[in-house]
Parts: sequence; structure tokens; C-alpha cells
Amino acid sequence: MSKVNKHGSAGRKLRVGVNHVEFTKYSEREIIQYDIELQPEGGEFKKLPPAEFMRSVFDQCMRMHRASRLGNTLMVYDARKIAYAPQRVCGPAETLRLEVSHSEAGRASKYTVQIREAAVIDPSSVTRFIRGEAGTEMADIQPALTAMDLAIGSVAHQGMVGFGRSFFTRAQSMLTSGGLELWRGFSLSVRPGMDRLYLNVNTAVTAMYMPGSLLEALLGVFDLQSVEQLRGHIDQSRAREMSAYLRGLTLYLRHRGITGKRKFAVKGVTSAALDRESFEWEDPGRPGRPETVTIAQYYAKRYNIKLRYPYLPGLVGRKNAIFPIELCEVAENQRYRGKLGDRQTADMVRFACQRPDDNRKRIEDVLRQLNFAESPVTAAFGLTLTSRLAEVESRVLPAPTINYARASQEPTLSPASGAWNMRGKRVSTPGAPLEFWAVLVLSRQRDLPMNRVQAFVTTLVDTCVQTGYGIRQNRPPIVYGNLNADLGREMRQACDAINLPPKRPPQLLLVVLPSTNAHVYQTIKNCAYTTLGIQTQCMQAKNMQKPSTQYCANLCLKINTKLGGTNQALTPSHLQKLVHNKPTLFMGCDVTHPAPGEQHKPSIASVVGSTDFMGLRYSATLIQLPSRQELVSKLQDAVVRHLKLFFKGTKTKPRHIIFYRDGVGETQFSQVRDRELIEIQRACSSVEPGYKPEITFLAVLKRHNTRFFPLNRTGDRMGNCVPGTVIDRSVTIPSLFDFYLFSHAAIQGTSRPTHYYVLHNDAKFSPDEIQELTYHLCFTYAICTRSVSLVPPVYYAHRVADRARCHMVDMGVGFEDASSATSGYYGGAGTSTRQTDDPDRATKIIKTHENLDETMYFM
Repeated sequence: MSKVNKHGSAGRKLRVGVNHVEFTKYSEREIIQYDIELQPEGGEFKKLPPAEFMRSVFDQCMRMHRASRLGNTLMVYDARKIAYAPQRVCGPAETLRLEVSHSEAGRASKYTVQIREAAVIDPSSVTRFIRGEAGTEMADIQPALTAMDLAIGSVAHQGMVGFGRSFFTRAQSMLTSGGLELWRGFSLSVRPGMDRLYLNVNTAVTAMYMPGSLLEALLGVFDLQSVEQLRGHIDQSRAREMSAYLRGLTLYLRHRGITGKRKFAVKGVTSAALDRESFEWEDPGRPGRPETVTIAQYYAKRYNIKLRYPYLPGLVGRKNAIFPIELCEVAENQRYRGKLGDRQTADMVRFACQRPDDNRKRIEDVLRQLNFAESPVTAAFGLTLTSRLAEVESRVLPAPTINYARASQEPTLSPASGAWNMRGKRVSTPGAPLEFWAVLVLSRQRDLPMNRVQAFVTTLVDTCVQTGYGIRQNRPPIVYGNLNADLGREMRQACDAINLPPKRPPQLLLVVLPSTNAHVYQTIKNCAYTTLGIQTQCMQAKNMQKPSTQYCANLCLKINTKLGGTNQALTPSHLQKLVHNKPTLFMGCDVTHPAPGEQHKPSIASVVGSTDFMGLRYSATLIQLPSRQELVSKLQDAVVRHLKLFFKGTKTKPRHIIFYRDGVGETQFSQVRDRELIEIQRACSSVEPGYKPEITFLAVLKRHNTRFFPLNRTGDRMGNCVPGTVIDRSVTIPSLFDFYLFSHAAIQGTSRPTHYYVLHNDAKFSPDEIQELTYHLCFTYAICTRSVSLVPPVYYAHRVADRARCHMVDMGVGFEDASSATSGYYGGAGTSTRQTDDPDRATKIIKTHENLDETMYFM
């Protein structure tokens, strides 16, 4: 790629700070990459030990041999299989073998470290890239950036616990629920800019296992006060919960029968208690006389340890050895990689939330702490940085005009702050009037009496009428259901209470839930999406107790959208000017992957496409992909479907497709663009030979670590950059047409901009045009009276992907009961007992009920 015209000029110019530190110098000398193989004496590891152990052994080897065997050359190591050095430590074809002795838990062992040259990296490629010279892609400079990342990161490893490019300390931590702690830290990443190289420094928070007694940690997992509460209550469900917590966890076994602390990993949990789990054992003091003993008896006879809690299950380790929970400790510095619960997530948000000024000060404190100027590692690799955060130029784009129905008291407005309200406004286009609907209450009637439900319904109906959405049936049937019964049956019974004409499906089921139970919610949506084919609107019972007009207005926006209406719109002439007066199909695409440890689950691609000229109405397509596949197979089929739906809604073929693609890393841009662009083009030609609409393909990146800070009090009331702030200079990618955009006003904490990359531009959008179009679309998100942080096609794709869990509610993580000669145990989380007719999770389009297929059911 060559340097592109990417700089816009529209808007008010402002200087902003950024969490980047400029490299004043970086060496263009070759960096040597080495393959590292660490082996124990007399064998090899079947599985690589934890990174902390690997790093410890390697560092000890460097201390022993740097002067005598390595010519005093500093090496940086990724704690797995790769190291870098600023000069050669052995010949290109030579393998250097170094012996090292390392002690852990009071036991010394010998290891061999083998060093073999793997590649020679040329950092001058970075210089060519940041200058925007032709022929250099982002992927080409990644080896040099990775080497620099590792060199910079090795400075942070001193006194910190590192995971990739992020570093944390327990000195800044808080206890949360479920046997976990939250630790503060920071991330470091070398980033190319315009004619400059930067170090990106950002604050970070992660969840860690609480070190110490495993028993205390498990009490936290189950939210119990005493171990006695577990007596007789470790059923299969709790054993699975325990297994999920223990997945990948390293424990120490510590008791009088062993020297020091023995480290082990957990395979599962025994299905029986320690005083009932038995095996055949031969006492060393009585050879030839095997006997059947329980695990509790074994520890008493073998180690003279009387277990305090023999009614608990045991932990199954290597070779099916069984260890009592009460004798185990959680090793230090272990990161939790499971999904956080609601309470933990709320704690994480509170702990991580910092105002922009506080965030900036913390980053500056990190830089002072690391003191790169005095580091021998950065000196060895020829890296020199400034000591201050950089400043860059930004521009603030004007807000669009938002339009409501002409009958509104305030039919148009231009919200510069990125937020407004529905007072005096009526929806721009009402959906189908609500006539055939019912209320299903899954709370107990004594907790939510009929009169309360009727009062809420009255408020909801009145609010909908005031906002311009018509309701013909203002007294729908109210049915109480059983939360613990077959929810599909309960939903059918509620639908049966509606006085329906022949062959007319219900329009809406308002479902009242007593809590935010995810499984109940997903089951309801699964039945609605796949079996009944009805729109559902779920709400919590607590919101019915005191009807709020604002809450009811929010529900009205959702119901109107689901039933075919639109709530607010841009000015048609303005939007048409932005898209060059061509019928335009807006599309969004995202790929979501299963959580760690759930490899048996498929990945899901969600594709949405607009069905009107204004980009307000969307339909969705779900595609099941093999687990962790990033490229979207069957995209051609999805695009064909959305081309036809656009034509159905507008009676016109789109002359322009704007495709916003989320979930792609910068090094994957070329691959995804080339593959998926071809799929889109094939879709067009398959609809009609010779049909070639213009295609604009943008990648969208929300998960990045770049943050901007307003200077001289030019931010919003939270101290963040104001909505409409765009940055397309200095810290953007030289050879790409990219920009950062703040399209929303953050409610709390430090605002994160979205990073957009224009990868293909048939329409020849100028920077000002694509930036303004993207920003203004963010005011059209259907169920918000504020501009959103992501362009709506991507936001909708996110919602569709989230609803995909409801389609697959029967594909939850399963477990299997494994048995051996000595014991049965519950396997670790992620082991599935479910058999499927689709074992490879083959690619296929997931069907939604035909009644919902062309609607915005996902709102």
C-alpha cells in the first residue's frame, strides 16, 4: 500500500492528548529471533509448564551463562518458545545448549536450554511503513513490532505479573466474589504512526484467583459462610460449578507427609465424598496384604492425617491421584479466564472505571515507574523514548439534525451533547398497531398482584399513544405462569388467551421475569425465535411495581421497532447527499467465538442489512461457523438474501453497498478484505449478471487500547472528548485510510473511541464524507435517545450474535462422568456429554421462524 489521502478538514480543530509515547530513536540493526527449547533432565515436557516457571528457568540460565557463553548479550524471552537478541549469540546453523539448575518448592532440578536461530528481523521495514512507502503491509512489520514489544515488556516484568502485553500487581487489588480478586495493571504495545513510532500505554484490570486456602476460595464460589453448609450438598450441579472454577488452576498440596509443596493441576472432582470413595491399597508396612480403603482412611493410615471434612469430594489429578480439598492451596499469580458473574462484572466495572484525568495520571505514574531511560534492555535494543504523552490534532464534527414525526412538539433537533429525550416527540413511523397481545407474568401473584400489572399496562398504553405508537387493545389478557414449568408451554397458554382471528399469529408477548436469570431469558427467546414465531418483550418485575413513564417510553421504542416502525431518522436529503444520491444498502457483520474452554461450541457470524432507503430498518442472518474461525463462510448466501430484502423493501436494487466488518485484527485486514469482498461481488453477480454496485468495505475495531484526553478543559462534563471528535492524523496507520471517532458521550469512566479502517472504497468517499456519514448514522440506533459508540449496522450485528445464544440454548456446556479403576469424577468444564448430529459444527445458516425472519426481532 502507498500513502493515502486520509486527512479530513471538516469541523472545529482541537489539540488532544493521547496515551502514546513517541520513540525518539529505534535501532535499525538486525534483531535475531531464536527458537528456545527448555527440557528437564533426561526427558522432555509433555506439556509446557506455566509461563512464570519457564521465564524463571530461562532467567536463571541467563544469569549463569550470559558472561561466559553469550558474550554478555541481553536476550528477551516470551516464556514459551521464542527469544530475541540484538546480536547473534551462536552461529546461524548452530544449536547452543546450556545447562541450568533451578529450585522450586525446596527441590532443585536440572534443565537444558537449547537456543537455535530461527529468523533475522529487519527493523528498517518499520521505517518504510511509517513513511507510507509502497509495498509494506501491517503484517510485514509485525515481527519487528513483536520483538520490540517483548523488549519493552521485559522491563515491566520486574516486580509485575505479566500476561502477554499486560502487566499487573496485587499491590493494587480488591476482593470480589467467587474466590477471585481484581488486580490493576497496564498494557504496553508498540504502535506505528504517521512518520513516527509510538509506545501505547494503557491502564488495565484483570481477574485473578485468590491465593491461599482452596477451601476458603470455594466457600466464596458457592457464597457460603461455613464448610458445614456443604455437607451432603455437593450435587452434580455444584460439582460442575466447582470444576469450572478449577479449570486450568494450579494448586499446591501441602501436608506433613511431603517435603515442601507439591504442585499439581486438577482434572476433575470425584463423584463421591472422600469417606465413600474407595480403592485397593497395600500398606508399605504390611506388604502382600492389600485392603480396600476410602480416601479418608488412606490419609489417616498413610500420613497420619485425620481429615476434618471427609464428606467433601476430592480433586482428581494426574494418573487419577485424589487429593483432599482441605490440604490444597491456590498458587499465586494465576489469571482467571472464565466468564465473570453479574456481581463480579459489576465489581470489575467499578474498579476499572476512572475519569480521564485520573486515567492519564495513572499512565504517567506507570511511565515514571518503568523509567525506560535507565533500562539496560532498551539500551541494548537501541530504543529511546520521550518521557511525556504525545499530543495530536483532532476535529469536532457537527451533530446531525434528528427528525421525529411532524406532529411532534419538537419534530427536529440537533443534539450537540450526543443525548436527548422523548418529551414532546412522536416516533417518525409507527409500526403495526398493537391489537393481538398478552402479558405473561412469571413472578408469583402474591409478589406482583393483578392490580399492579394492570396499572403498569395502562401506563405503557398511555405512553405509547403519547409517543405516536397506536395500541388498539388497551386491556390485553394477563396470564400468570410457572417459572419452573415448561416455559414453552406457559408461553403457548398465554398466546391462547388472546382472541385471535383464524391463522393470525399473536403480535407480541410481554413477559415479566422475577430476576435476570440468563437461562430463563434464553429459553423464552429460543422458543419465540424457533418454535412460536412471536415477538417478545421481556422486562423485570421490579419495574412494574412503580410504573415509570421514562421506562415505558423505552419499552415503546423497542416494541415499535419490533413491529415494523422507526423511531427517529436523519434528514433524507442530508443522508442522500452523504451517500452520493445512490440507493445504499448498509450492512454490518460480526463474528463471535465461544468462551475459553468451550471448544466444542461453534463460532457465530451475524450479518445484518438495511431494508429501506434511510438505513433504519434491518433484517438479520446468522451463520454457524467451525469453532474459532474468523473468516465468514457462506457470506455470499447472506449478501444475496439481504440484496433481495432491500429490493423487496424499496423496489430498487442498491447501487452502493457499505459493509462495516467488526471482529478483525489489523494483521488480518488483507485476508478478510480480499476473501469477503469477493464473496460480496459474487453475491451481486449471482443476483443478476453484470450487476456491480459500488462497494465500500470498512473494518471496525472497538477493542483497542488507544485513549485520548481533552486539553485545557475542552472536554464534556465527564472530562472526555465530546461526541463528534475525530482523529485521523499522527497516531493512525500511514498506509491505511483510518480514523478514530468518538460518536457517543460516555456515561462513566474514560471514553473509548471506535477505530474505523476504510479497506475498499469504490464510491471514492473523501475522509470528510465517510467520517460524517459514520458519525451521523450513530444517531439512528433504533432504541436509544443518544448517539451510540458503534455505527448501528455493527451494533445490530452484535445484538444478533448475542441473541444467537438463545437459538443455541440447548448447546450449553456439558460435562461427562468419567470413571477409572479407582474412582469416578466429574470432568472439567467444557467436557460435553451431548451427542450431536453435527459433530464438526459444519458451516450453515441458522434459521429463525418465518414470522420473524424479516423483522428486527433482536431489539
